[in-house]
Amino acid sequence: MPPVAGAPHTIEATAKIDVNGMNFYYGARRVLEQIAVKVRPNEVTALIGPSGCGKSTFLRSLNRMNDIVPGARVEGSICIDGRDIYASSVDVVDLRRRVGMVFQKSNPFPKSIFDNVAYGLRINSLTRSREELGGRVESSLKAAALWDEVKDRLHASALALSGGQQQRLCIARSLAVRPRVLLMDEPCSALDPTSTRVIEETMSDLAREVTIVIVTHNMQQAARVSAQCAFFLAEQGKPGHIVESGETAQVFNEPKDPRTADYVHGRFG
Repeated sequence: MPPVAGAPHTIEATAKIDVNGMNFYYGARRVLEQIAVKVRPNEVTALIGPSGCGKSTFLRSLNRMNDIVPGARVEGSICIDGRDIYASSVDVVDLRRRVGMVFQKSNPFPKSIFDNVAYGLRINSLTRSREELGGRVESSLKAAALWDEVKDRLHASALALSGGQQQRLCIARSLAVRPRVLLMDEPCSALDPTSTRVIEETMSDLAREVTIVIVTHNMQQAARVSAQCAFFLAEQGKPGHIVESGETAQVFNEPKDPRTADYVHGRFG
């Protein structure tokens, strides 16, 4: 693994996401244990670790997508912008608008490119005119680095786009409702290197406005795109936990735990 460029931050920013004492259960089975991590605003934070250690479960807990799973239960606190998202007063629909999600496999709707991006704006009544709707669709496609490729065929089927374009369309669809946080679950795992590079560049640009948390098994990608990193591990049937977290440069170049060093250098997992 090549060294990660850049010096660690010296000033601790206010956390956008603050997780403390989190345990997660599927029924009686605990799959995450005592998770504690702070995610800074307007940066990319990477979650790394072997398959089955709870990274995606943790990611989905950040916008309560696990609520739909029977028997799923969270202990501890997960705060976004200082508010516990599991409090009884939280509007889950509004939470998922503020905390968007991009999945491993692109999932465009069987609609036009325009209607895919406009979907959330329409169902949430977030625009007041056709002109405003069109402007939001255009700005979202530009933010996802897709506008120049599709501006002349906005009413063509989204399903006709390439895999990389479909994934960027899903990013644009999430951005259209102006989320504060964007969760990305292995968004490049099914893409070719060129499409992966474009999406990584898009993430770097988006982080100026949106806090991004990404699950990735690609160590080079984690090193390239993230400012912070958290290494998850589940050992000998025990629940997943965070072995080490911190600045990506430190986690990759000077890990404090030998298990972290083994993982980031490809010696296990």
